[in-house]
Amino acid sequence: MKNAINWFEIPVKNFEKAKAFYEIVLGCKMEVMEMEEMGVIMAIFPCETERGGIGGSIMCAPDYEPTRKGALVYLNAGVDLAVPLSRVENAGGEIIMPKTSLGPNGSMAVFIDVEGNRVAFHSVA
Repeated sequence: MKNAINWFEIPVKNFEKAKAFYEIVLGCKMEVMEMEEMGVIMAIFPCETERGGIGGSIMCAPDYEPTRKGALVYLNAGVDLAVPLSRVENAGGEIIMPKTSLGPNGSMAVFIDVEGNRVAFHSVA
């Protein structure tokens, strides 16, 4: 097994608001995909799955509930997470753990997104 994870979904209720938040914070455009028969709409984070990268999305679906509890997803914040972290509060989120050194393993930070999900960033610096 190359990766323990191959996909993740961050639950949202207000799809457009959540999509705008992540596009602002990450400085990217997210691809939208709808599965009308299942009542699902998702926006996919940029990833290089053809090179073994891990993909994921925000997902608005029946029974999906945003939460501050449960598994913590670490988003790739690039070279220095200070850049996307600096956009969190202006985009409507809340920083609950500032940039914290992990020594030779880079840095991390934790925030609450506009839907109330606890999410983290990781970077090499």
